[in-house]
Amino acid sequence: MPIQRLSEQTIGKIAAGEVIERPVSIVKELLENAIDSGATQIQIGIREGGLREIRVTDNGGGIPADELPLAVERHATSKLQTFDDLASMQSLGFRGEALSSIAAVSRLQIRSTIPGASSGAMLTAAYGSDPAIERAAPRPGTTVTVNDLFQNVPARLKFLRQPSSEASLINRTVSAYAANRPDIAFSLTTDGRQAFATDGRGEPIATATAVFGVEVGKSALILPSLDPSAVVPGIEATGWVSAPAITRSHRQQLHFFVNGRLIQHRTLSFVVEECYHTLLMVGRHPLGVISIAIDPAEVDVNVHPTKAEVKFVDERSVARAVRRAVHAALAGAPGEDIP
Repeated sequence: MPIQRLSEQTIGKIAAGEVIERPVSIVKELLENAIDSGATQIQIGIREGGLREIRVTDNGGGIPADELPLAVERHATSKLQTFDDLASMQSLGFRGEALSSIAAVSRLQIRSTIPGASSGAMLTAAYGSDPAIERAAPRPGTTVTVNDLFQNVPARLKFLRQPSSEASLINRTVSAYAANRPDIAFSLTTDGRQAFATDGRGEPIATATAVFGVEVGKSALILPSLDPSAVVPGIEATGWVSAPAITRSHRQQLHFFVNGRLIQHRTLSFVVEECYHTLLMVGRHPLGVISIAIDPAEVDVNVHPTKAEVKFVDERSVARAVRRAVHAALAGAPGEDIP
């Protein structure tokens, strides 16, 4: 077969396959956009595990009407201008791939209004088609609606789980972000039923209770401020972990954030469990939400297509900061003898 240029639609589908693995990928990208917009309220609604519909509404800064077409173009972003900007990246999104990828594999609608505007704007696009823009009634913030996901990529549908399982993955991700940002009011609705809602008052324990239940909320141990001699320079670990009495048979409710970004990191999971030492039965795991603040120049966020993994310049120092914070929290738990 001779070398030939791929069509734009084919390129879009291939690119979308790297960024949008399943419905939860879309929810995560839209949540991060909402947080980046400065939203203090974020509502998420899904139907049939996100395959039929995903709707994310926020009260953030919105998108100007003349920029809406750019929002669904590949590699168009307001988060950075040059590659060197990654060294000081403060936002959660930066590649400019999410909305274009979503538009390539779904029916997409974006409705947005910027503060002070007399009218809003609405963009619609379907499976890689050119977007259409029209005026809309002014509603503060942005609402993104994604319908009929992967209907033009039937091969992808074969690899998805049952809608209930996809909904569970979405619940886990939204729960993590809600617990990490108690200052934002989150709500998640699944097939018309509210899964949980937080009040956005900035209280970690109240938020943990709303997201994970009363039992977890009562057991949550806040990571305390460390003695100056124990502080690892340039790294701060905050959040909470569960008391040893409250555990799970899996690690799916132990979440790590780096500069606000949800990540997967085996080393950090091991470090936290190591802190519990003999306090947990074999096969049981703690819960928690641990947020790591570090100089952006000390972490590479551009190592994974879905931004789920990062690389630290000094991983040992990060692990040390997390270990000391968790040890301090456990040491303050009533009746616990921490080795």
